[in-house]
Amino acid sequence: MMSLPDTSPEPVVHPEPSTLERLETFIYLAPAIGLLPSMWAIYRGQRDKQQLAACRLSILLALGWLSTYVSLNVGADLSGASALGFRLLFLNTLVTSGYFMTSLWLMMLLWQKKSIRLPGVSALAERTLRQR
Repeated sequence: MMSLPDTSPEPVVHPEPSTLERLETFIYLAPAIGLLPSMWAIYRGQRDKQQLAACRLSILLALGWLSTYVSLNVGADLSGASALGFRLLFLNTLVTSGYFMTSLWLMMLLWQKKSIRLPGVSALAERTLRQR
């Protein structure tokens, strides 16, 4: 009796990122410093999908933090030595701490080889910073 060949689909195995690719992604996620390498990687577009997604997320987080940081500092300077100025500087400290902790948390997830997506933020980064 003749047997039929096995036509069941093989499971898709995603290759494990190399050590160099993980190190590059760490640099992209570094708070404040990773903005320029991330922008360069997006401009060149010669990275895999996971690295480009990390770059987009890093750029969105860094630009959001930078714009908030500058706005709160300008507001505190304009309000003078009042209670409002102190509150704006305190809020600036909280925003900056949150940005740095989020970046370090994403780096920890990368170290543990887990997904480095933030709900809502990653999707926004993909929509706004996608190359056309």
